[in-house]
Amino acid sequence: MRQGLRVLGVAIRAEKAIFAAAVLSSAVYGLTTVASAWALGWAAENVVLPAFARGAVATGTLALGTLLILGVSLLKALGVAGRRYFAGVMQYRMQAHSRREVTRQYLRLPLAWHHRHPTGQLLSNASADAEAAWAPLAPLPMAVGVVVMLITAAVAMVITDPFLALIGFLIFPAIALLNLVYQRRLSPLATRAQQLRAEVSEIAHESFDGALVVKTLGREDEETARFRDRAHALRDANVAVGRVRGLFDPMLEALPTLGVLAVLLVGAVRLESGAITSGVLIQVAYLFTLLAFPIRALGWVLAELPRSVVGYERVRAVLGATGSMEYGAATLPGPAPARLEVRDLDYAYGDSPVLRGVNFEIEPGRTVALVGPTGSGKSTLVQTLVRLVDPARGAVLVDGVDLREVVRGGVSDAVALVPQQTFLFDDTARGNVTLGRDVGDEEVWAALRLAQADGFVSALPSGLDTRLGERGTTLSGGQRQRLALARALVRDPRLLILDDATSSVDPQVEAKILYGLRDAGRASTVVVVAYRMATISLADEVVYLEHGRMVDRGPHDVLIVRCEGYRNLVTAYEREEAEREAIEAGALVADEEEEVNA
Repeated sequence: MRQGLRVLGVAIRAEKAIFAAAVLSSAVYGLTTVASAWALGWAAENVVLPAFARGAVATGTLALGTLLILGVSLLKALGVAGRRYFAGVMQYRMQAHSRREVTRQYLRLPLAWHHRHPTGQLLSNASADAEAAWAPLAPLPMAVGVVVMLITAAVAMVITDPFLALIGFLIFPAIALLNLVYQRRLSPLATRAQQLRAEVSEIAHESFDGALVVKTLGREDEETARFRDRAHALRDANVAVGRVRGLFDPMLEALPTLGVLAVLLVGAVRLESGAITSGVLIQVAYLFTLLAFPIRALGWVLAELPRSVVGYERVRAVLGATGSMEYGAATLPGPAPARLEVRDLDYAYGDSPVLRGVNFEIEPGRTVALVGPTGSGKSTLVQTLVRLVDPARGAVLVDGVDLREVVRGGVSDAVALVPQQTFLFDDTARGNVTLGRDVGDEEVWAALRLAQADGFVSALPSGLDTRLGERGTTLSGGQRQRLALARALVRDPRLLILDDATSSVDPQVEAKILYGLRDAGRASTVVVVAYRMATISLADEVVYLEHGRMVDRGPHDVLIVRCEGYRNLVTAYEREEAEREAIEAGALVADEEEEVNA
């Protein structure tokens, strides 16, 4: 209960004016509802009963009674409209605020934090949890405002007939006890249901994201079963929540009704003894029926509190996550190619070291190939070069400046990465190259030409204005890679890093791209993660990694003689390609011989 009230306090402090307007509207509704009891009592005493007794009533009295009831009803309607409008505004504002905060925190947190948290859970934090956290705000202003109705009606009952009021008030301790038991039963069930929502979202996201793998490997039934298990668990958890609410809600509804029956029973006895009049009994009974509504309104808030607390705590866990990157005040100015230095670099995923004591320097304008077997740490090293992650020890320096000392956005202004896994947005070709940057079409086409992408882009139905579909599904893998390369080139980076960014491109096209980068006179130092001999031979020098350590560095011609591991690796790719070409050539010769024999 205390946690839930603290959550509500956060919302009230954030939206003071809106909350005040909602509560004021609710108070107007509460006061006019109580006033309607007085109006009905007055009408019964002065209009209805005299009409039965004498068969007639004065026109003025009838008009006054009518205007009284209509006026109270109009004010009541205005109170209802204002209460609902302002309560909705408050709730949706807080949900939007939480979603923005969570999204900004996702952007602030380093990639290492994202690696430890499933995407489905992150989606649930920003959607279902943010929604659940502020669900009680819809009935809250009404519940607070109708406290005025509760107090006013209680005072009016005491003034009208203290004995009947005392009979009715006996119901409140029973309601308080019932709410206490309700909260304790519902809270753990709501926590479980909210966690399962995140798990269902996570499995769905994985299945959709890996649709190609699921379909090509025939895993549809297994994925369906995996999703079904969690979905059924969520269903059962929600049913358990609904079962508890279904048990307690009717009790909360029934208790005020029992109070009304008790008041009517005792009131009938007092009416018969002449202790009260019929108008007093009608007024007290109606006032007690009014008390039932504020009690139900408070019950609606209390019913939402367990789920609200769970959602709020899950959102706060994201907002309170540590590991966000710190930034300094240094800049990386100048159009000249950057000088890169990696100094005593260590990095580990948990307890598994990936990079250990890596040291090398790259002079401005040079092209260097990072080469190493699978799992040698090349992609992790690339992530440290663009400060997607910070090293556990050591430093990455650009022009002598530690990247951790650079201002926010300073690294991305000077350094561009074309990652191994290309991602395109459901946008136009132009939008995917510029990503909102203010770049003219001439610069876009220049970047596309350098990336050898101008040909297929100009052939698209609407050229640069052609939408590429989700993840660029209308393009081939090589076309997507070339478009991603153009996206980096249009920014004129001082340091360009290609993480196996041309693996899906034909060797001839790849050679044109790399020659173009060397001969275009661009102010870029280039680091390329490469496997092909043709790609490696275009680099000025090679840095060779094994098991997270730099084993050797130097020109390709020197390393292939001096470093056995490097020689075995790069020649293995060449041997595989030669064998494949030989097999294809042999198959072609066999086909020709069959045709001759035929």
